[in-house]
Amino acid sequence: MATRTDPVTLEVVELIGTVVARYHEEYDRAAAEHSLTGAQARVLGLLALEPTPMRKIAVKLKCEPSNVTGIVDRLETRGLVERRPDPADRRVKLAAATEAGVRTARELRDSLTFAREPLAELSDAERTVLRDLLRRMLGADA
Repeated sequence: MATRTDPVTLEVVELIGTVVARYHEEYDRAAAEHSLTGAQARVLGLLALEPTPMRKIAVKLKCEPSNVTGIVDRLETRGLVERRPDPADRRVKLAAATEAGVRTARELRDSLTFAREPLAELSDAERTVLRDLLRRMLGADA
């Protein structure tokens, strides 16, 4: 039975930490190539998927709404994001990626090869098992 201190569990935790650190290093490097901070790149990536209220962005990123406001302000100044009224509730403002923002988010995502290249070496079945195990580890948050 696995415990929090058995050798395999400790190695898995260490490996996950290494994967996360390498991913963040690559993500920050890719963001910097577009003159973005990591946080700006993450917000832009979310907004490239769909217009989102800033409060919801803050929840997803687990940060204060005032931080998101500042990030959106800087992205808006660069023409990558715009604010628009929510058609369902005009009192709510949505942040949305502009065409240039969507293009930048796509270029950023396409430049992230750290995980994609090693994953491509796994079979479909292995990737599916890995995905399912990660979802299981994350529980309802996945």
